[in-house]
Amino acid sequence: MATRWRRSLLWVAVVQFLTLCVAEHLVVEAYKKSYIVYLGSHAYGRDASAEEHARATQSHHHLLASILGGDDDHHHETARQSIFYSYTKSSINGFAAHLEESVAQQIAEHPEVVAVLESKMLKLHTTRSWDFMDLERDGHVLPGSIWNHARFGQDVIIASLDSGVWPESHSFQDDGGQVPARWKGSCQDTVKYGVACNRKLIGARFFNKDMLFSNPAVVNANWTRDTEGHGTHTLSTAAGGFVPRASLFGYATGTAKGGAPRARVAAYKVCWSGECAAADVLAGFESAIHDGADVISVSFGQDAPLADDVKSLFHEPVMLGSLHAAIHGVSVICSAGNSGPYDDTVVNAAPWVTTVAATTVDRDFPNVLTLGNSVRLRGTSLESTTLHSSMLYPMIDAARAARTTSNPYDAASCGLGTLDPAAIRGKIVVCRRGGGGGGDVSRVSKGMAVLEAGGAGMILANDRMDGDDIVADPHVLPATMITYSEAVSLYGYMESTSNPVANISPAKTEVGVKNSPSVAGFSSRGPSGTLPYVLKPDIAAPGVDILAAFTEYVGPTELASDKRRSEYAILSGTSMACPHVSGVIALLKAARPEWSPAAMRSAIMTTARTQDNTGAPMRDHDGKEANAFAYGAGNVHPNRAVDPGLVYDAGPDDYFTFLCAMGISAADMKRLSAGKFACPANSAKEAPAMEDLNYPSIVVPSLRGTQTVTRRLKNVGRPAKYLASWRAPVGITMEVKPRVLEFSKVGEEKEFKVTVTSQQDKLGMGYVFGRLVWTDGTHYVRSPVVVNALA
Repeated sequence: MATRWRRSLLWVAVVQFLTLCVAEHLVVEAYKKSYIVYLGSHAYGRDASAEEHARATQSHHHLLASILGGDDDHHHETARQSIFYSYTKSSINGFAAHLEESVAQQIAEHPEVVAVLESKMLKLHTTRSWDFMDLERDGHVLPGSIWNHARFGQDVIIASLDSGVWPESHSFQDDGGQVPARWKGSCQDTVKYGVACNRKLIGARFFNKDMLFSNPAVVNANWTRDTEGHGTHTLSTAAGGFVPRASLFGYATGTAKGGAPRARVAAYKVCWSGECAAADVLAGFESAIHDGADVISVSFGQDAPLADDVKSLFHEPVMLGSLHAAIHGVSVICSAGNSGPYDDTVVNAAPWVTTVAATTVDRDFPNVLTLGNSVRLRGTSLESTTLHSSMLYPMIDAARAARTTSNPYDAASCGLGTLDPAAIRGKIVVCRRGGGGGGDVSRVSKGMAVLEAGGAGMILANDRMDGDDIVADPHVLPATMITYSEAVSLYGYMESTSNPVANISPAKTEVGVKNSPSVAGFSSRGPSGTLPYVLKPDIAAPGVDILAAFTEYVGPTELASDKRRSEYAILSGTSMACPHVSGVIALLKAARPEWSPAAMRSAIMTTARTQDNTGAPMRDHDGKEANAFAYGAGNVHPNRAVDPGLVYDAGPDDYFTFLCAMGISAADMKRLSAGKFACPANSAKEAPAMEDLNYPSIVVPSLRGTQTVTRRLKNVGRPAKYLASWRAPVGITMEVKPRVLEFSKVGEEKEFKVTVTSQQDKLGMGYVFGRLVWTDGTHYVRSPVVVNALA
């Protein structure tokens, strides 16, 4: 018995001793945290040898050992045990280790270290735009999300007229199901590396006969394969499937997805090397309509608005093709153009298309430009290489680094071949924005010009005209883009010293940015010079720094000398905003298949937001309050659109009547309508005014005294009584009759009239803005009201 007790006591003592040892170990470990030590980039690429990987790992051990106390075997072993990730097999150079806070602080001060980051628990994130529009939150579908109502757009067919598709992208992988029986399309490619169909990507066709005649050099093959990236990006934004861990060089990491991730997609390649020949475009429209597309997404258009006459409409393929799509009940979504922030630049302004402006999301990619006087300026970039964090690099204005064969003006904008290598080698070069036509390629080509001439980095500086509008680009060298006000500070510093120096920090992904959305500076604005009687753009959607699928035929800058490749890219433009709305329209088609294209457009317009995420009015790119010529009815809010209460419906006859008021001849209308519609004998007197087109917005472009416009509302919800309220534009008296509309059933339509009168002392102010709201207490049916009172 005593022996058993002694054995038991001994066992208890052993357990207690072991418990104390474990507890002591846990206490020691409790002082340590996980840190990421970022060292920039490796000199080698992804094809590096195993020996190079091993040397990089040893360098990480050596660095940590030196901080821990020495370069002996003991400290090397301690370092080896502390490091649990050594980043050696890609361009990322660094390691992750369990460290005490004091050790982490010591490492942060080491001259070879760019940054030390405490590793925190993160949640799965989206690529942001759909989260920002409240379809999901932290990777989870919200209960009221339109995705639930629409089954993620299941079996709706979205056709994209663009530069083709990269079929190997995971955004277009086959997730099963049956292709809708109504689909008549196919994949026509027969050449090697052509595009093959699956049950997600159900159609792929190319059209190049016009281009082969006009500019045959740009047609690289008879195939639908995307060699530019634009078409792949837009198509995946509209309807790409769920792809976890998508990013561009580690930026914007999250789950990539389109607006209607269960929709089927078809690619119609009508654009080659950035250009789209008119006959090819129209052939693409024809094919998409015939094949059975429900939604057609078009992210291109004319360089400038058309002439203000009915004939001009029939000389523009998007106007014409989209009208035929509307006749067949197919929704067409178009980009507004990238010629902002100037007025009267919006294109694709026909009333039978939905025209989309571009706004920001609450995500930025900031980096910091530190000057030699310790002033820190905020910029933005998506660079894949970084500068040594402990060094200040000499700076030079590109205008002072011109080759003898180049003029300083061209060199100031860092045109290719204009910079003197001897003047800029090892320096940060300050390049002025603009020159060479502007645009994304121009911005990134400036960086390539600096890199090829031996520069260490680039600062892209806005001028007064560009203001605060900056864009993150995937530069090929350490770079940042800064606003005009920051550029003034930069140039002031450079003029104050004979030896200006600076450093550019690595960019990071930052979410939750306040005062979002705001209107992108490049987004084209109204009024429409072609059709001033219709407010354009109609709606705004995310179009700045959008992550989506990309071609792997070229690098993310699309420059031939850029050898980097990425399955996903971050692009900006109304081209990126357009497919967001295409995806939302596809969701509405799935949730409300009985609605017409006009009803779906009305639903997204009357439920749009005009406030940012702080509750303040949406701002323009310059920080001033934006108006309806910048964002149309507002920023799209998909969840509200599925239940708008009332819609402004329209069909082919409404558009024909509009064309009659524009002055189309009886013979042309007969041909256009296949003899099914005839204009009144005296269209100028008997046809309704163009302002009376049953549109969700109201525009009176030439008010002289008093004018009355007519609208119809259709009930698509429960029986209800709606009351009108309004805010008249400045200098305008506004009246709505009747003020109450009562609906007893779904589908019932009611007419009302809006009368606007100019106040004599406020004539000649230009366009002024107000709004009209119908509400039953649950639904709020909002319409912009825009008036130009002439003197």
